[in-house]
Amino acid sequence: MNAVSNSEGKLKHAPPGSPISLLVGHALACPLILFLAVGLLGAADDWPQFRGNPQLTGVATGSVPADLRLLWTYDAGDSIESSAAISGGTVYVGSQSKDLLAVDLQTGKLRWKYRATDSIGESSPAVYDGIVYVGDLNGVLHAVNAANGKALWTCKTEAEIRSSPVIAGDRLLIGSYDGNLYCLSRRDGKLVWKFTTGSYLHGTPALEGGVAYVSGCDEVFHGIRLADGQEVVRFPAGGPSGASPAMLGDWAWFGNFNNEVVGASVRQKRILWRYLRPAARFPFYSSAAAAGDRIVVGGRDKLVHCLNATTGKPIWTFPTRARVDSSPAIADGRVYIGSNDGHFYVLDLAAGTKLWDFEAGAPLSASPAIAAGRVVIGSQDGRLYCFGR
Repeated sequence: MNAVSNSEGKLKHAPPGSPISLLVGHALACPLILFLAVGLLGAADDWPQFRGNPQLTGVATGSVPADLRLLWTYDAGDSIESSAAISGGTVYVGSQSKDLLAVDLQTGKLRWKYRATDSIGESSPAVYDGIVYVGDLNGVLHAVNAANGKALWTCKTEAEIRSSPVIAGDRLLIGSYDGNLYCLSRRDGKLVWKFTTGSYLHGTPALEGGVAYVSGCDEVFHGIRLADGQEVVRFPAGGPSGASPAMLGDWAWFGNFNNEVVGASVRQKRILWRYLRPAARFPFYSSAAAAGDRIVVGGRDKLVHCLNATTGKPIWTFPTRARVDSSPAIADGRVYIGSNDGHFYVLDLAAGTKLWDFEAGAPLSASPAIAAGRVVIGSQDGRLYCFGR
């Protein structure tokens, strides 16, 4: 049995067959996976992309104070549905006003503003090696100098981009509503390969073991090899999906518009469990967070759901007063999530009890980003909020 650290730094045992047990077991057998696992757990205290890391687990690498308070707000002038990235003390976020914003994490002061060709909808920036990448609703992917906001290059797809970019070394991956998953050169935006699915690609690809995994509106879960763009995993996804998969080892978790959250094995190429609430059938648009043996996801049934990662059995639910499209972030045994009821909630991961909430007054469909002891989330009235000690 594998020993893993809990949120208090003490050792506990992972259950046999659990995702974290499998990940550690693979790591001991393979030095490359061990390197990747250590890199995931020991990365710098940044949140450089949607869901915080290429596996899209939504788990922060640093701590967050238990006694949060509002530190600053920034008014972007239009709705923020893009989730922020945080890197090197700067918050990067897009808005419906077509602006990509760089805001100082400590003070909330604007550093620079970059004008895209159309609104930046739900595409969340990714930051890597001094460059910020983000897509817009005109189907353009932008690469921008992170220091000064100057344009470096653009790449045009054939339809709107709501997916968020993910970096894999010298390559960049992003989905488009033209149905393609694009692999581009990170440095100049030139096409390396593209893979065509059967419908819109709304979600963000998750990376694991040299493969990009994505579930889209074609109701198929795809695994595309980074090296050459060849499909190596394919199985029914249970319905169309706008959510992005969370990955740990061989496991993938994601919600769909058939009102389910599913847990799947990419090795077995099939869904292993389905979670469905017969009493309230609503889609799951939120992307799941994966921490140890638990999956946390928001639902359009106005609930935050916590499930057992290996069985899909419900552990707890937390009620809000509107649908929850925001994707949760996890740090120090606490869940951070917004709701369209205008509240930002902090919940206990173990029990699902509310620890704290903040009333923003406008829907919070964006997802929180966590770095340097601070939590940042945007709202649909255009305000960007930063919480900390």
